[in-house]
Amino acid sequence: MALQKKPAKATGRFVADVKKMRERARRHMQSGAVTESYRADRAQVINVLNEVLATEIVCSLRYKSHFYFSKGLNAEPARAEFLQHAGDEQQHADWVAERITQLGGEPNFDPKGLAERSHSEYGRHANLLTMIQEDLVAERVAIEAYSEMVRWLGDDDTTTRRMIEDILKMEEQHADDMANLLAKVG
Repeated sequence: MALQKKPAKATGRFVADVKKMRERARRHMQSGAVTESYRADRAQVINVLNEVLATEIVCSLRYKSHFYFSKGLNAEPARAEFLQHAGDEQQHADWVAERITQLGGEPNFDPKGLAERSHSEYGRHANLLTMIQEDLVAERVAIEAYSEMVRWLGDDDTTTRRMIEDILKMEEQHADDMANLLAKVG
């Protein structure tokens, strides 16, 4: 991933040539939300977002399986967290798929290769403690990967960066939730 560029400082009065903007907008209507001011490598951003999509799908599936496979006296609080997190991860996948289409790409929902495209592992574990540990590891991997993406995107694609920042915030909460569960169950 490329190093983040320093943002330009806003100095003086803001002046925009709205007439030229309108002309460009009419000339390039087929580009949808992507305007000439978009500075990122769109193809590369779409590739990275498809990795994020795969990661979020795998995380949702893992949390769902942990919800259904968790058993024992300590399972109820964990089951509630697993179900909530599965829904959150699915919401993230939906946001990412929408952004890919806004950028003119195609979200890759193909199950073939899903695990290879994902930053997270699916895994299925026999006991509650191992499930929580694996979920915490997955959240920590997502946090690190998404933090790097935020820096990589910088100001070249602020909409995608903000979306990843929103997802990152929720992943950090998920990691905190799993760490708290681990302390209770472990």
